[in-house]
Amino acid sequence: MSEFLEIRPLEREAFRAFGDVIEADPSTMRLINGGNTERYHALAQADVVGEGARVVINLFRGTPRRFPHAIDMMERHPFGSQSFSPLSARPFLVVVAEDEGGKPGRPQAYLAAPGQGVNYHRNVWHHPLMTIGETSDFLVVDRDGPGINLEEYFYEQPFFIAEPRP
Repeated sequence: MSEFLEIRPLEREAFRAFGDVIEADPSTMRLINGGNTERYHALAQADVVGEGARVVINLFRGTPRRFPHAIDMMERHPFGSQSFSPLSARPFLVVVAEDEGGKPGRPQAYLAAPGQGVNYHRNVWHHPLMTIGETSDFLVVDRDGPGINLEEYFYEQPFFIAEPRP
């Protein structure tokens, strides 16, 4: 039997165990550049471990998924956090799972609204990038360096996500 995941709005508190929601937070706002720029300060922190590791900034271009979409695998990065900030005003899907003895538990799906990004904490199970509707670019901050910083897990039975209604 197919099990569909509920898609919930991406909210700071609900997502806290998995990482940070990156969005303009008025409590962090500072005016800079002579008052012409609002800086939303320290919304997330990159976390990398390992000798010779460094934080890198990347551009990822995601092709939209087809729905219903099967969630049949998850991945995690044991040596570094990974953030995704969309460069367009489009929503995207975020799927995460709690660790259950070295493998992901039941996935949780969130709809990131336009203007929201995420920073997955180091070692958090998540699904690869899931764009909706159109090809979308993301600014991605993550770890580069020695060591294998990718673990994948394939579920015996996939979970499904219906087409989200942004």
